[in-house]
Amino acid sequence: MKVATFNVNGVKGRMPRLLEWLSETRPDVACLQEIKTGDATFPYDVIEAAGYQVVWHGQPRHHGVAILSRLAAPEEVRRGLPGGDADEQARYLEADVGPLRVASVYLPNGNPVPSDNFAYKLQWFKRFNAHARTLVDRDVVLCGDFNVVPTNIDIYNAGTWRFDAVLQPEARQAYRRLLAQGWVDSARHLNPQGREELYTFWVSGYAFGRNAGFRMDFVLLSPGLSAKLRAAGVDAEYRGRERPSDHAPAWVELG
Repeated sequence: MKVATFNVNGVKGRMPRLLEWLSETRPDVACLQEIKTGDATFPYDVIEAAGYQVVWHGQPRHHGVAILSRLAAPEEVRRGLPGGDADEQARYLEADVGPLRVASVYLPNGNPVPSDNFAYKLQWFKRFNAHARTLVDRDVVLCGDFNVVPTNIDIYNAGTWRFDAVLQPEARQAYRRLLAQGWVDSARHLNPQGREELYTFWVSGYAFGRNAGFRMDFVLLSPGLSAKLRAAGVDAEYRGRERPSDHAPAWVELG
């Protein structure tokens, strides 16, 4: 089974790139972030015509997540995190695809630092970690744009971005606390020293041309599922195509 994550940065505007990627790489399950459209305007018919069943949690012009499957129909379990009844940002969607639980995750960016945005990021991360703890004992994949660069090996030049929210110690600590629950960072697990080949985000086309990237998009596996991990990678070439997202898809293959 191939499970992937892709921050599309606007599902309508990037639909040609999304359909190309789905056709050419054929993930069995794909989690999308930043769909940037409301529930009523999500283009589910185009995606279903491409062979995928889909559930989504949208928000007009901002955020939004979705889960696609060409296997069993995804059955929605939860939209939004516990403990955030007043939180109107569409950043979390959880569904069952057959026996597999899948979550599409879009953590807040948090800039500037300090700000209310950064405080919201840390509070959201805290709620996410608390919920992840309830899932870690079953077969679960957490997919998404976590808006954190875990270590300096995950970015081309940490010094240049040292004041950005994605590199702040508090965000990195929250990510380490998540992994301490037992979650396996699939790409890093298979490639402990990898750098450039694992980047998933480039701030501009110029940055992509010189591979000045970040690793911020992850496929995390619960401990029991990690034994089935066979391969992990990034479809970086899609960042270089016409009108691309600023992110590239990351994926794993499970035996």
